Amino acid sequence: MEVQLIIKNLNVYNSYFKKFIQGDVVIYDGKFVHIGNDYEDRFTCNNIIDGNNKYMIPGLIDIHMHIESSMTIPSEFSKAVIKHGVTTVVADPHEIANVFGIEGIKEYMESDEKVDIFYGIPSSVPSTSRELETTGGEIKVREVEELLDYDKILCLGEVMNFKDLIEDGNSTINKIINRSREKKRNFPLEGHCPKIDGVDLSLYIYRGVDGDHTQQTVSSLEEKIKNGMFIEMQHKSMTKENIDFLVQNNLYEHFCLATDDVMADKLAKGHLNLLVKEAVKLGMSLEHAIYVATYTPAKRMGLLDRGIIAPGKISDFVLVNDLEKFEIEFVYKDGEEVFSTLKGVKEEYFTNKSIFSEKLYNSINLKTITKEDLLVNVPESYKNNVTCRTIIVSEKTTFTEEGEITLSIKGNNLNWEDSNCALIAVFERYGKNNNVAFGLVQGEIIKEGAIATTWAHDHHNLMVMGRSMDDMILAVNKVISSKGGYVVANKGNILAELKLPIGGIVSDEPIEVLGENLGKVRKAMKDLGYNHMNEIMSFSTLSLPVSPALKITDKGLIDVRNQKIVSLFKINN
Repeated sequence: MEVQLIIKNLNVYNSYFKKFIQGDVVIYDGKFVHIGNDYEDRFTCNNIIDGNNKYMIPGLIDIHMHIESSMTIPSEFSKAVIKHGVTTVVADPHEIANVFGIEGIKEYMESDEKVDIFYGIPSSVPSTSRELETTGGEIKVREVEELLDYDKILCLGEVMNFKDLIEDGNSTINKIINRSREKKRNFPLEGHCPKIDGVDLSLYIYRGVDGDHTQQTVSSLEEKIKNGMFIEMQHKSMTKENIDFLVQNNLYEHFCLATDDVMADKLAKGHLNLLVKEAVKLGMSLEHAIYVATYTPAKRMGLLDRGIIAPGKISDFVLVNDLEKFEIEFVYKDGEEVFSTLKGVKEEYFTNKSIFSEKLYNSINLKTITKEDLLVNVPESYKNNVTCRTIIVSEKTTFTEEGEITLSIKGNNLNWEDSNCALIAVFERYGKNNNVAFGLVQGEIIKEGAIATTWAHDHHNLMVMGRSMDDMILAVNKVISSKGGYVVANKGNILAELKLPIGGIVSDEPIEVLGENLGKVRKAMKDLGYNHMNEIMSFSTLSLPVSPALKITDKGLIDVRNQKIVSLFKINN
């Protein structure tokens, strides 16, 4: 039998025994056909390589991530992650869906990349409801019905509107779930349930949603796994306490590693491979870290043809010389070398360029703003002072807290510029209702200048925060003229800009250029005093009304726990 490739003298990772076993590997037609020895009289091959005792590991599999979080297109993303050993991803395209609905999802799925990119159906577009936020697109039962017929669809994306899920059996999200399970019985249902526990968690799982990727604690891990949830551990959940709990209780079958969001400027440094190294650093054996970055994610998504080096499985793998360093030397996809540290990415495998329709490049329907657009009018019933709700931002989490501050009133307008607060505003940018909502922000935020963006999760309206009204106007109008993006301004100058003309959230520039410009935005934010473990995600999720505790949309301030709009003004003085 003439085969495609033979690699001799390897230490091959065996998923079933969770250990490395010495042997040769035979590949035929893009699949593993034999692992071991004593095969010379059965196979012939013109492409025989000496593995020099390198370690062969299945290609890494990330089943919960968002390509749009890297602010890039599928072709650029594929080229970037292959270097880090990632050969399969399951992407939830709910960001592009919030802007363009099913049209945006289809345009993403039309890309045919060397990395296998599967998709989840965005289940919560909008993330809450029309009453709480305005989006460009919506995904309802009809759209789900259509998307279920696509081969690239593997799961229902993260279910975020938990209140509708657990309290209303006839809600849209429950109709979506029921139809998904009717059409595909074992369809995985992915969740988003931060700080949900007790009966609420039980009802959440009862509805069929049995996966979660949000920030975990030891108690949340114990409760969720005990009740049958599969956990996708992203970086912010990888604490020493959490890893110890998972290891000590031998819970490897019930979780995997997942990136969720990797910014463009971080993507050059690594992807899922960094989480494998972090898990080992925190006390997990490398063999088990590999297992939860390959085998368990594949099993969760029903990808039974990969994540394992065994006969009949797709021959996606990486070669590593030093296990302790876990530096990837070679990456193979379908038995073909696509990357090496010596030669880099083989460009012939990455010639596809995602081409989007003109509509996707023209999605900002906003006129330039003036000072009058940022005046916060106080109702006449408030006289000299008014106590206001504030969004409190902390340094290490994207969760916020609710605070309060008493401010003076000048000419019927809120006098926020003389306080220690920044003003935050969200402008509806789809041309549907021209909403503008205001809030106040305290904590670990900018001390001067302004930040504006249309990369505002998940509705992606135009959000601006500032200490200076003039800088806010400058930043907003620059974002509008650029057709979307990120802008940082101070003292009448643009300090940094990242253009995101595709839907206001994505760029088709090379990932290196995109990453460099994003790095400049990040630095400018830090220079203005915005200190956070991830400045971009911290700022962009101030508009995410499913992430605790007080957030803002174009409809107003959102009490996330109770899923209702609350007034900026609290007490009449």
